[in-house]
Parts: sequence; C-alpha cells; structure tokens
Amino acid sequence: MTTTSETPAAPLVDLQRLFVAIRRRKRFWLATALLGLIAGAAVAIVLPAPPTAVAKVIVVHQDDSPTDSGTLMRTDVAVLQTTQIAQGALKKLNSTEAPEEFMKNYAGLGLTNNVLQITVKAKSNEEAVAQAQALADTFIADHVQRSQAAAAAQSKAILDQRKNAQDELAKVDQQIADETGKGRNANASTLEGLYGRRAALASQVSDFDSRAQQAGIGSPQVAAGTQIVDAPRALPKAFLKTTATNAGIGFALGLALGLALVAVGAVSRDRPVLRREISAHLGASVL
Repeated sequence: MTTTSETPAAPLVDLQRLFVAIRRRKRFWLATALLGLIAGAAVAIVLPAPPTAVAKVIVVHQDDSPTDSGTLMRTDVAVLQTTQIAQGALKKLNSTEAPEEFMKNYAGLGLTNNVLQITVKAKSNEEAVAQAQALADTFIADHVQRSQAAAAAQSKAILDQRKNAQDELAKVDQQIADETGKGRNANASTLEGLYGRRAALASQVSDFDSRAQQAGIGSPQVAAGTQIVDAPRALPKAFLKTTATNAGIGFALGLALGLALVAVGAVSRDRPVLRREISAHLGASVL
C-alpha cells in the first residue's frame, strides 16, 4: 500500500516576506508619516481656530427634582438652538444675519442639571463675547417667560375649578336653607347628606386656594434664580496645543497610509494571487 503525502498549500500572504518588504521600504512610509505631520501642522497655521467665547447660565426649573436624569437640561439645550432664540439674540445685536446661519456658530452644553454652558464662535473675540451675552440674555428672558406662562395657565385652571366648586357649594347652601325652612317637615337624612356635601365642597375650595397659591410660587423663584453665573469671556488661543494635535493626527494618518501602500505593493509584487492558488485554497476548480 502506498501512501501519498499531500503538500500543504502555501498561504496567500507570506507574513515574513511582508515584514521584510515593510522594513525594506522604511524610507517610504517614514516619508509619508513626515508629510502627514507637516500637513497637519500646516492646517493649524493656515486654518486657525476661530475666536471663541463661553458663558455659563444657572437655570432654575419649576419642576426641579434631585432624581431628574437631565431631561430638563437637555430641553434647555434644544431650546437654545432654535430660531426663536437665535432671532432674539440677533435682534439685540442689531444684526441682519439669518438665524439659521447664526445657529451654526454657537452651541449649548449641559454641565449639570442646572448649569448651561453657551459656546460661540465669531470673527473676533469682541464679537464672540457680545454674541454670547446676547444669547444668554435672550435664553433667560425666554425661559422666565415660559415659566410664568405655564404658572399662569396652571393657576387659571385651578381657579376655574375653585369657582365651579364655589358655585356648587352655593347651591348646596341654598338647598340646606330651603330644607331647614320646612321646620318640623324637614327631612333629617336629606339634611345630613347636604351637610356632608357642603363640608366636602368647602374642603375642595380650600384645597384649590392652596394649590393656586403654590402654582404662583415657582415662577418668581425661576425668575430670580435663572441668571448668568459666569460672564461671557473669550477663550485664550492654544496655538501650540492645536498645532501639536493636528500634527499628531497627520503623522498617524500619513504613517497608516504609507504602511498600507507598502503592504499592498509587497503582496501584489512578491505573492501574486493566481487562479490556481485560489482554487487550491477553496478546494474547487476555478474556471
């Protein structure tokens, strides 16, 4: 009996040859890395970061709660980036810029559940500071106005309910007066039910009074507490840091590109992929 030993197929990619080729072309991928570093540094010089200003606003909410997961602050950030706020700020600045364009140059960030940071980019530090101030003032005015409107609507709804209860109480009082006016013919069970109903309605009226007062308390707190806590200021330009960061990114991209080109060239040159090799690896004929 004769046993035939099958020679294992050679791998499509010879890693040893690949590493040798990469070492041999070291000058090439080092050159691409150096070019990437220079290009990254050049970007920081040619396209410097625009002047930026920041302001911080403490925002008091009528529904503030220690268990709030940040929903209220996320709403504040979304409100800040609306055309209504942008248009109000532009009006304060006497600017004719379109609100949609202005919105591209600023952003809001919730630092905590009650602290909102406003970041603005402009053509100069003075312009950025002025725009941040206008945005903060407009946002505060809008926030307070919405809080007051909500409190007024809630208070009105409660007062309407109180009026309905008072009207019904007046009817019950009249029914009691009519029944007691019958003297000996008055129905004791009817009077007992009317007295119970009057007590319940009187309690409701008192409760509505208390709730109406509570509804109006939150609005002054919001108006007094919502304010700028960190006045708008221009951020110092970190030129060296920006240049170093861009240069590092350019170096990494250039190095990756150089290594990739060398690897692809080495594989295609030193180890061509032939149809018979593919057939051997797949275990089937390739036409």
